[in-house]
Amino acid sequence: MATLSGFFGFLAALLAAIGLYGVISYMVVQRTKEIGIRMAIGAKRVDVVGMILRQAGILTVAGLVIGTGLALASAKVAKSLLYGLQPRDPFTLVLAVVTLTAVAALASFLPAYRASRLDPLKALRYE
Repeated sequence: MATLSGFFGFLAALLAAIGLYGVISYMVVQRTKEIGIRMAIGAKRVDVVGMILRQAGILTVAGLVIGTGLALASAKVAKSLLYGLQPRDPFTLVLAVVTLTAVAALASFLPAYRASRLDPLKALRYE
């Protein structure tokens, strides 16, 4: 049972990473001209990466707050399904938050890095 739960937990984290990667990549494409303008007027690559990671951080925090709230609200139902586990265990909740934060940071870094490597002239001509 623990192996099956671990597998589904890994699968959920993988799907979350793929979804966040897609959202951040789409956001970068939508803001290509803005990124090009910022780089043309002197923004450094670190600034662009920071801008994208801040946006991803906002999405991550919002998702974690909503997810933690729903997890705590559904704890009574989950308790009847989990033998020997406490759904409101602080260690488990903190571990889930830390793990998902790390997954979100990794999933967001590649689009942010690619955005920082854009050529400002090509980005300004991008339609």
